[in-house]
Formats: sequence, C-alpha cells, structure tokens
Amino acid sequence: MEQNLNLYQVFFEVANCHNFSIAAKKMYISQPAISKAISKLEESLNTTLFHRSSRGVCLTREGELLYRYVEKALDALKSGEEQLLAASTQKISHISIGVSTTLCKYVLLPVLKSFMEENPNIKISISCQSTYDTLALLREGSIDIGLVGLPSQTVLENNTAMTYLPLRKIEDIFAATDSYLASFQNDRREKIQEKASFIMLNSENISRKHVDAFLAEHKIAFRNVMEVNNMDLAIEFARAGLGIACVIRDFVEQDIAKGILREIKLGHRIPKRQIGFAYMTKSALPEAADILIDYCRYDHGDLG
Repeated sequence: MEQNLNLYQVFFEVANCHNFSIAAKKMYISQPAISKAISKLEESLNTTLFHRSSRGVCLTREGELLYRYVEKALDALKSGEEQLLAASTQKISHISIGVSTTLCKYVLLPVLKSFMEENPNIKISISCQSTYDTLALLREGSIDIGLVGLPSQTVLENNTAMTYLPLRKIEDIFAATDSYLASFQNDRREKIQEKASFIMLNSENISRKHVDAFLAEHKIAFRNVMEVNNMDLAIEFARAGLGIACVIRDFVEQDIAKGILREIKLGHRIPKRQIGFAYMTKSALPEAADILIDYCRYDHGDLG
C-alpha cells in the first residue's frame, strides 16, 4: 500500500461523519488538514471519493467501493490489536479454521470439546464453506488452516505453495434402506444402476469429483441422479427411502450397524482418500494452530 494508512483513516472518518468539520473534531486535527488528506488520497487514486455540497459530503460510487475495503482493513487491524493485547495480558491465542459443513460436524467437532477443555486460553473461529472456498481463503490469508479432503499425490507434489498434513482416511460408499431396495431385489446390478435414484453431492463438490472419477474409470453410469448440496441431506434422503445415497462410511456406520441403511456394492470399492489440515507453506502458523494440529494427529489421531 503506497499511501499512508492515515489517509485511509481520515477517509473513513469523513465518510462516517458526512462532514469535514465533524471528522476534524473527532480526530483532533484541523479541518484544512482533513481537506488536504482527502485531496491527496483522491489525487493518488485518480478518482473523486466524495460529492461535496453546503450540507456536507457523501460518497461517490468509487468512494463506496473503497469504503467497503477500508472498513474491512481497519476492522482487521483492530482485531489484530485486540488479539495481541489479549495474548500479552492473558496469554490467549487465536486460530481461524476453514472447513466444510460435513467435515466440521463429523470430524472436527468431536475433538473440539476436549481440546478446548484442555486449552481454555485458545480462541477458535470456524468458517464453514466448500473445500474449494476454504483453499481460496487460505490463499487470501483470511484463515490460518483448513480441514480439507487432500488432493492426489501428483497434485501434492506439484503444489509446494500449500502444505498438507494427513489425519485419516475416509471411504465413500453407496447406501440405502432395505425398503427402497426391495423393489430391485431380483434385478442385476446393471439394472439397479439404470432404474434406481442415486443421491449425490452436487458436481462441484470435491467428494463428488472423487466419486465421479471412480465411476468413469469403471464405466459406471447412473440414469437418475438427485443432487444435494451437503452430506447430511444425502444421508437423510437415504434414511427416508428416497434412493441410494453416496455417503462417507464413517458417517453412517451406526445406521448400517442398526440396519437402518445397507451398503450397496457396485462391483468395485471406491478408493479411500485422505483428509487433513492444509496451510500456506510460507505463512507462519499461530502457536495455537500447531497445538491443535498436534492434538489431532497424536492425541486423537482417529478423530473420534
């Protein structure tokens, strides 16, 4: 950032006050100094940030755009100052984690209760979104670590910008209720693939891409596919007898044990895949992140 942060602070105050004089009093500087700072910022950005009138000022369209970014930046600085102050006075540290809703519910949450009981001075922020969005947030520096499905070995070797720490393997399977499967009990596997409804995650989901690659490799095609946007919905639809759902085995083990769902074999097992933590290689991890990673890998390696 070429400009002094002071100019953006002045811009922010003027935008909030809608008046140069009021902003000057609030910042304990003269009105000419305020005017000069705004003029300097407008000149450096080659744009007009405020509409001026006898009643005060209001943001131009360009000014509104800049305001949104300045507000986020100042909020981030304030948050950083607060966390540093907390860390120095109370030894409290912070970690921000990105994770999909599914991995958060079934993998992360089971260990957080005991982790936070053992580490009460660590504050955790969790943002839930798709794995692709989590990786994007990591690249932006918006989060410290992400709990994600790990890419193939080839991708790992070609991507040195990001470090991946495997935690455990998961396996995708197909499952349905006996009542739903009853109408197909005399059909061959190929006929089931043609007639049954298959409940799948949407095509942009990283789990779906893994399964699609397996289906393509073995030339398996489904005629009727019902797409949902998260694993919980897929499981609930299967429990309701609406079709054969592609789910992660660990997440339906109790349903299978109780006879609520039954695994469906397609002739080949879908290869297991790794999940784990990801972080930017060149970014210094907060101490809290190292503590959480070690806790998950060594103290609770099975993550529940």
